[in-house]
Amino acid sequence: MFCNLDSEALAAFDSLGIHTALQAGTTIFTEETPIVGVFVLCTGRVKLSCTSREGKTLILKIAAAGDVLGLGAVISGSRYEVTAETIEPTRLKSIPRSEFLAFIERHGEGSMHAAQELSREYRSAFFDVRRLALSVSAAARLAGVLLDWGRNSSPNDGQMRFTMSLTHEELASLIGSSRETVTRMLSRFKKDKLIEIHGATMLILAPDKLEQLAA
Repeated sequence: MFCNLDSEALAAFDSLGIHTALQAGTTIFTEETPIVGVFVLCTGRVKLSCTSREGKTLILKIAAAGDVLGLGAVISGSRYEVTAETIEPTRLKSIPRSEFLAFIERHGEGSMHAAQELSREYRSAFFDVRRLALSVSAAARLAGVLLDWGRNSSPNDGQMRFTMSLTHEELASLIGSSRETVTRMLSRFKKDKLIEIHGATMLILAPDKLEQLAA
């Protein structure tokens, strides 16, 4: 988000906050709690979720390196909208709200980057809702999620390979389905040679066919 600032603004941004290393399963913040600041992911992945009054949990997104957590809440002054929990060892930069707001007030370029990030979050939320609402089947929604993760993995060998850090139940929550359906669909994808699974590593073998399924 802030990598392309001019040298003065970048130096100012680098001086903000502190870097922290977290283990998998660590809660960064919880929905409806008062804001403390923003969190810039350096490495690792974070599960963003919300919970109903009945205790049902919906996973909204898996945030990855480069994402900024809590930005909307910090700018609006509201409480955190979601719960953020690491799903693998993660390094992040935490910046208190007062420091972050003072930074974007002093540096117009930083304000523009924050606005662009909020716009990106809006587009991502729009497409996620669109996928859940308009996809004709659980298989289509699952194919879309796997393709997104494969594209964002950016491996050096050009293959779409990533670590599956979610359980089948959590993956079901992400696509609005059941654990049994996810298990069945993954088995079908393997049988049809669309994917390979080696332990926690998933390799997408036929992205074009998954694309057709997700459409």
